Amino acid sequence: MSDSPGKNASNHPPAASDVLEKTTHFSQYSLQDFVDCPRRYDLRHRRKLQWPAVQSLPVLEQEERMARGEQFHRLVQQHLSGIPVEKIEARIHDPILLAWWGNFTEYDPLALLPPRRLAEYALSAPFLGYRLLAKYDLLAIAPGETAHIMDWKTAELRPRGEILRAKVQSRLYPFLLALGGERLFGGTAPKPEQIRMTYWFAAFPEAPEEIGYSKTQFNRDRDYLAALIEDIFARSAADDFPPTDNLKRCDYCQYRSYCERGVEAGAIEEVDDESLLEQDPGFTIDFEQIGEIAF
Repeated sequence: MSDSPGKNASNHPPAASDVLEKTTHFSQYSLQDFVDCPRRYDLRHRRKLQWPAVQSLPVLEQEERMARGEQFHRLVQQHLSGIPVEKIEARIHDPILLAWWGNFTEYDPLALLPPRRLAEYALSAPFLGYRLLAKYDLLAIAPGETAHIMDWKTAELRPRGEILRAKVQSRLYPFLLALGGERLFGGTAPKPEQIRMTYWFAAFPEAPEEIGYSKTQFNRDRDYLAALIEDIFARSAADDFPPTDNLKRCDYCQYRSYCERGVEAGAIEEVDDESLLEQDPGFTIDFEQIGEIAF
C-alpha cells in the first residue's frame, strides 16, 4: 500500500513562524519527536501538518493495537473511579484485552500505592518562559511523604530498561512533578527523593520497570530539558530542522513523504522497538482545568 500526505499537502510544507510563541507547550511527545527526528518535530508540532501517512502495515492491525491500548487505560480509570472489577470484566470481549485485565487484577499494581490516586491527571508548569506538560496515567500521593507515578504500557514487546530510562518521558514526568506538584503535595512540591515512577506492562505484569529519583537526577533533567528547548528555539529561529539519520525510523513515520523517505509504511511484524509506533494522543489542553503553577 502506498500513501501520501494528502491532496492539500506537498513535499514543501507551509511556512512556520521563525520564533516560538510563549504559549508553546512541551510534552513528552513533542520533545521525544525532536530527539528522534528534528524534522518530524517541525512538521508535526511547529507547522502542525494535518495529513499524516499510514504509519505501519497492516493498517488494521496497528489500529487495533492502538485501540486496545486506549481501552485498557479506560478500564483502569473506570476501576479507579469505583466500578467493581467484575462489572468491568463482564464488558470485555477482546481476548487480548481480557488477558491484560486478568494480569492487572492478579498482580494488582495498585496494592502498595499511596491512598490518594489521580487517574489521567494533567499537570503543567512554566519552564524557561514556556510550559512543560504531562498527562499521568496515575499519580498516587501521600502528601508530605511520597508521590508515585504509574504508567501503563500495552506494548507486545517489553522494552529494555535502558531504552525506557533514556526516553524523555522518564525524565520529564518526575521532573515536572518535583517542579510543579505543590498543590498535590500539601502546599510544597515533593522532593525528588520522594518521587518514584513505575512502568507497568499489561502483557508482562511480573516485570515492571521501577525508576527512583534524586536531587542529582532532577538537576540533570533540568539541564537536559533546558538544552532541548534551547535547541528547538535556536533551530526555529534558523528554520533548521534536519531529518534523522536513522532511516529505520522513517519506515514508521507518518511524515516520511514530506522528506522523500519512501511512500510505503514499514511492516508491523518487523518492529523490534514499539516506541517507533507511539503517537501523540493529541489530548485537548485546557490550562484552566489542569494542575499548574503560575508564571
